[in-house]
Amino acid sequence: MIKITLPDGSVKEVQQGTTVLEVAKSISEGLARNVLSAQFNGQTVETSTPLNQDGSLVLFTWKDKEGKKAFWHSSSHVMAQAIQELFPGVKLTIGPAIENGFYYDVDFGEHKISDADFPKIEKRMLEIARGKHDFSLREVSKQSALDFYKKEQNPFKVELIENLEDGDITFCDHDSFTDLCRGGHIPNTGNIKAVKIMNVAGAYWRGDENNPQLTRVYGISFPKQKDLKEYLALLEEAKKRDHRKLGKELQLFTFSQKVGQGLPLWLPKGAALRQRLEDFLKKAQHKAGYESVVTPHIGQKELYETSGHYAKYGEDSFQPILTPHENEEFLLKPMNCPHHCEIYNASAWSYRDLPKRFAEFGTVYRYEQSGELHGLTRVRGFTQDDAHIFCTPDQLDQEFKNVIDLVLYVFGSLGFEDFTAQVSLRDPENKEKYIGSDANWEKAEQAIINAAKEKGLNYVIETGEAAFYGPKLDFMVKDALGRSWQLGTIQVDYNLPERFDLTYKGSDNEEHRPVMIHRAPFGSMERFVAILLEHTAGNFPLWLMPQQAIILSLSEKYEKYTKKVLNLLENHEIRSALDNRSETMGKKIREAEMNKIPYMLIIGEQEELNGTVSVRKHGGDDLGEMTIEDFAQLISKEINASLKTFEV
Repeated sequence: MIKITLPDGSVKEVQQGTTVLEVAKSISEGLARNVLSAQFNGQTVETSTPLNQDGSLVLFTWKDKEGKKAFWHSSSHVMAQAIQELFPGVKLTIGPAIENGFYYDVDFGEHKISDADFPKIEKRMLEIARGKHDFSLREVSKQSALDFYKKEQNPFKVELIENLEDGDITFCDHDSFTDLCRGGHIPNTGNIKAVKIMNVAGAYWRGDENNPQLTRVYGISFPKQKDLKEYLALLEEAKKRDHRKLGKELQLFTFSQKVGQGLPLWLPKGAALRQRLEDFLKKAQHKAGYESVVTPHIGQKELYETSGHYAKYGEDSFQPILTPHENEEFLLKPMNCPHHCEIYNASAWSYRDLPKRFAEFGTVYRYEQSGELHGLTRVRGFTQDDAHIFCTPDQLDQEFKNVIDLVLYVFGSLGFEDFTAQVSLRDPENKEKYIGSDANWEKAEQAIINAAKEKGLNYVIETGEAAFYGPKLDFMVKDALGRSWQLGTIQVDYNLPERFDLTYKGSDNEEHRPVMIHRAPFGSMERFVAILLEHTAGNFPLWLMPQQAIILSLSEKYEKYTKKVLNLLENHEIRSALDNRSETMGKKIREAEMNKIPYMLIIGEQEELNGTVSVRKHGGDDLGEMTIEDFAQLISKEINASLKTFEV
């Protein structure tokens, strides 16, 4: 007998050789029907894997991230089989699961694939799925694997196998199909009940433009047909909320080929919205003891070599800026932190002066590949709401928790209520990716975990997701469509203070090294606005709206009164505009609705006589006739309900 420990701490004793699926059945038949994949002692295993030693077992269903990963990875095998059957002679390469669905990179050779082929691929996939073929993983020798794919005349798989160790190579079989695979599959193809081929795109083999170009076929699958219908409906809603579409319609930002790809231009309404976001955070920062600083857009190459950013971003970033002076090189700023370190270094500090909190809305530049640019979410120039706190080790815990409070205030005021905190640690198996000593990393990682616990955050630990100079706490926010975004980050850094030789004089009159906290509640202004646009569908919180009200006049003869109303609204600091055009009221209302203006104030003969306005809310609610004073109170009440006061 062996002992199997389950996630709730309970222990089951089973016969040696019992499979994962049999363990699930011993718990409940319902669980066994729903289990898709598993981990045993932290390693991904098949549901058919026999267990031969004591260990911890985690079972995954469709509700789990790992369950979906196995489901979509298995589906990529089924799609590959369908493609191979429908397009004889194609060369298969790799087919992983991705965040939503899966893809397979294929060399179609003489064949052409288009949208018209999608239905027949889907049909064949479902036929294969209905066969309920088991996924079976088997070990093969390196020579056997090479012989198999040489016979298939598949140079891509041969290349992959040549880089693998003998004894570490497995094939996955289902139905008549075999594929090179490491594992992680659902029990059988019958779990797949709905499939959709989403699109095709070009992709270079192994991401190298010097290699052959392949066709990447994207798909998605579900255990129920209704899940697919809901997903497709969600995609349609996402298209309507696309920040690029809304940004254009609401006249917030634009791009120009002449200015350059990935360099957004903020239009007046967008600039005003962005300024309000800055003012909102600056006000809270001022209360929290931050001091504003300003740094240039460039710096000497030496600055970024000292910080380590040149080694990290240099080769893939904008090329150095040369000056008339020989050997003098500058770089566009990739990060604000090296500049802030030099601001700290400009003065001598005592422990009594700390913490020092320097804040800046600083624009930075990174050369993203053109194929990776996407609206405001992936750009080449972006402004970070950056701040760096320099504190003593004793102050670190409280300062970190204070930053958490600030991030939560930002989220609460902008309607992001559903989030998970992610503690991002370095990969202990790949330490060369990071800078700094083991001791400093251990101290920094423990400080973040302790703060997350003490603030009662719902947090998860992700190994390998740390920044190159330190661990971090990232906030993973779910938007109105249930999509997760990384918004807001707090990082603990013992390394830059060493690299820049930052010091303060302690109570013992000796020089000590400060700890540095990097934080950005928005992350970048560009990306934050994009996510907020899609989350709200352009219906921002009232306090943030570029235009809060519009006055719609029934006729030009009420022009004098409408201007009086406009002045009164301005006196109440309500951002308003006037539409006195000789258009129908229906057209004016439709345009105001399209522009997402929260309130429409309609003025006609009765309103002029009574000294009132008739108020219509965005979405069609008629709030009736009221005075300007009452309307101002309505606006004030709504703003106060969403924009909380920041307490320190």
